[in-house]
Amino acid sequence: MSLPKRFPDRDEIASVRAQAEQLEPGGEADVKRRIAGRVIARREMGKLVFLDLVDRSGRIQLLCDTSRTGPIDVDLGDIVGVIGSPARAKRGEPSVAVDELELLAKIKRPLPDTFHGLTDVETRYRQRYLDLLMNEETRADFELRTRIVAAVRSYLDEQGFLEVETPVLQPRYGGGFAEPFVTHYNALDADYYLRIATELYLKRLIVGGLEKVYELGKDFRNEGLSYKHVPEFTMLEWYEAYTDYRDQMERVERLIENVARETTGGTTTTYRGREVELKAPWRRIKLVDALEEQGLWTRDPDDLRGRLNGRGVDTSHDASWAQLLDHALSHYVEPALIEPTILFDYPVELSPFARATDEDPEIVERFEYFVGGTELGNAFSELNDPDEQAARFEQQAAEVGGEPGDPDYVEALAYGMPPTGGVGLGIDRLTMVLAGRDNIRDVVLFPALRERG
Repeated sequence: MSLPKRFPDRDEIASVRAQAEQLEPGGEADVKRRIAGRVIARREMGKLVFLDLVDRSGRIQLLCDTSRTGPIDVDLGDIVGVIGSPARAKRGEPSVAVDELELLAKIKRPLPDTFHGLTDVETRYRQRYLDLLMNEETRADFELRTRIVAAVRSYLDEQGFLEVETPVLQPRYGGGFAEPFVTHYNALDADYYLRIATELYLKRLIVGGLEKVYELGKDFRNEGLSYKHVPEFTMLEWYEAYTDYRDQMERVERLIENVARETTGGTTTTYRGREVELKAPWRRIKLVDALEEQGLWTRDPDDLRGRLNGRGVDTSHDASWAQLLDHALSHYVEPALIEPTILFDYPVELSPFARATDEDPEIVERFEYFVGGTELGNAFSELNDPDEQAARFEQQAAEVGGEPGDPDYVEALAYGMPPTGGVGLGIDRLTMVLAGRDNIRDVVLFPALRERG
């Protein structure tokens, strides 16, 4: 059987449904509409066949009078094209009174139970197309994600930023503590890395005079999985010349508040069981003060290890004071940051690219920001002295898991980079917050999963 290759001049179901809703029960409009979609329900009553049809915009009932249409030979899951008039069933259901129904694609495997939808979590992730077909909430979440990305771009574009693209395959990986994915570039006969961040390339563009730049794309870290971690994730980074981290605190607050309003209509959301208010200004607290509140601030590594061990924390894999401090943050400080909070002024050992504060050379101008106990992003007053940057690279390389240096980036700084504020924002995590989803895999269309055994 040869099926049609196209169904042109199609109306969205939502627009036809809106027309049908204006009619009285039992009424039929004197216009013809063309709609198409997937059949997800079928009922019969004598010569009447009732079908439910869905497309991306919504659902509508088809009224098929077989004396008008001829036999209706379709199965659940078939994709059909329909010509008919907006109508209102006698019981009030918005409908289409069908004149013609044409099979466009034939289903070969049965859909999951349409009444219960698709509830098995692993199947939802592995066969996302079925999840999208059967669960309206899933479709709504990913439409929300698209609107979030559009709203982020719109905000930054309106603020005069340039969207740019930098290499995904890099000869040196840089921008944080992370294990990279490694591949081989045959044409250059060299190992390359999937980027762990866009930072060092974007700051080269600041040196080049572009002044306000951002990139929104995939980063890759060859590390573990959790409710908030996947190895392939979507990051936004922006850099703004002639600003520092305090300017960027305000920009982060404004951007997230703006995106929330644009995409959800308000600034409150429920995330991980708690209602949070995203409206600026957010709470701000120094990292040292937050650790003091938990009884965990000390620069003595043995003392810190003892305090953590005394609370039952396994520190056997923490080889340095910086790693112990990070452990203290992740276990005790971050989970308590439920309302939107900016945590700022970090020890230099945790922040290789940030400028020192004026008050203390061992504390740098860095902040991270949190909602519902989840970090959404990270920001610095960027280091712009090449000699200091080279020394920081050496310092970081000495850390377990530290990244190697980047001489080309140090050379770029030698040509002069203006004072600059830089920010990273996890798009997946922001979507989790605004969609109210507790697991990052719920907001990633096709998350990586282990092979089925």
